[in-house]
Amino acid sequence: MIPIGDVVHLMVLIGMMISGIFVVYFKDLLNAAISLAAFSLLLSLEFYILQAPDVAIAEAGVGAALTTAIFILAIKATKRMEDYE
Repeated sequence: MIPIGDVVHLMVLIGMMISGIFVVYFKDLLNAAISLAAFSLLLSLEFYILQAPDVAIAEAGVGAALTTAIFILAIKATKRMEDYE
């Protein structure tokens, strides 16, 4: 019988792989930034599972929140390629 902790650990890793693929796959930058935020949030959960709560808090604060906010603000400040034509 597989322990429930291993199942959760595996599900978080699979979610990280899927969100990482979505970051590369999406053509729309806003969708890619949101997928990157999901990846970072799952990474902070992984750090917490690996018993590194200080690293998890730093990753959640900087990686998931601050970096995503900066990316979204930068994307909103630019124009789309379709607007130039």
